[in-house]
Amino acid sequence: MPNNPTPLAETEPFEAKPETRKVHAALTRTSTGHEDLRELEAGLDSLQSDAARKHRIDWSRVLLPVAALVVLVLIWQFYVSLGLKRRDLVPGPLDVLGQIGVLWGEAKLQEAVWTSLQRGLVGFLISVAIATPVGLLLAQVAPLRRAFGPLISGLQVLPSVAWVPAAIIWFGLTDATVYFVVFMGAIPSIINGLISGVDQIPPQYRRVGTVLGANRFQMAVQIVLPAALPGYLGGLKQGWAFSWRSLMAAEIIAVGGTIGFGLGSLLDQGRVLSDMTVVMAAILLILAVGILIELLVFAPIEKRLLRSRGLLAGSTR
Repeated sequence: MPNNPTPLAETEPFEAKPETRKVHAALTRTSTGHEDLRELEAGLDSLQSDAARKHRIDWSRVLLPVAALVVLVLIWQFYVSLGLKRRDLVPGPLDVLGQIGVLWGEAKLQEAVWTSLQRGLVGFLISVAIATPVGLLLAQVAPLRRAFGPLISGLQVLPSVAWVPAAIIWFGLTDATVYFVVFMGAIPSIINGLISGVDQIPPQYRRVGTVLGANRFQMAVQIVLPAALPGYLGGLKQGWAFSWRSLMAAEIIAVGGTIGFGLGSLLDQGRVLSDMTVVMAAILLILAVGILIELLVFAPIEKRLLRSRGLLAGSTR
């Protein structure tokens, strides 16, 4: 039988939207009656409305978190106004805000935020550079994964604060202590996230790579890693969370020497002075930095990844 290739105009996208299929069907019909024109017009209108929705700002994603924050602050203020605890033990929102203003005027707030943020980002980026090739290697080589997989999972479960005493003995009160604790908190999570993403790759991807003649390196970098991006991104988010918590633990315990003044040091200073306004200010700043990194770094990357794979429509995120 002769092999008649399907004309390009008659092929539809694999996962075309309903309105796109309507427009395509109306354009490819041989007859152009009034029903076809109406269907074409309805499809075009639907496509235009979809484009308008994409460019419209979803204010609910901004207003709802702000409203939740306002409610929590009001509950906090209401509890303080009841007078169940002394004001020096449970300060109110205005007291903490005033303390933040004092710390800003003394330049301690800027120094603490910058020191911790710099350490966290540098430590996290180095962790990514170490964990990515190791994770790919373990995902590709089964004997290595069977040998080191349980150890890496155990390191992920181990609280990173347990490494602080050992790091102080090995490196003294220096920045190396802080970075070591950050590495031990972030690297196992990133490795396990990447391995989990690789496990979710359909086997057809590897077969296609083999048919195309890809070697091990090309298979890992050009096929496996892009296909494992959802799981890898989840590992990166978890790795950042672990690195940020590890950093705070190290800064709280390892104080003095050549270690700079970070948010953990500010928190410990409030404890030493028994000043709850300083303690609460440090806690809120630590929380704010973590939320901002999530909103400004990971959320846009995740949204772009979902959109590129056609998974954003109908998402509640």
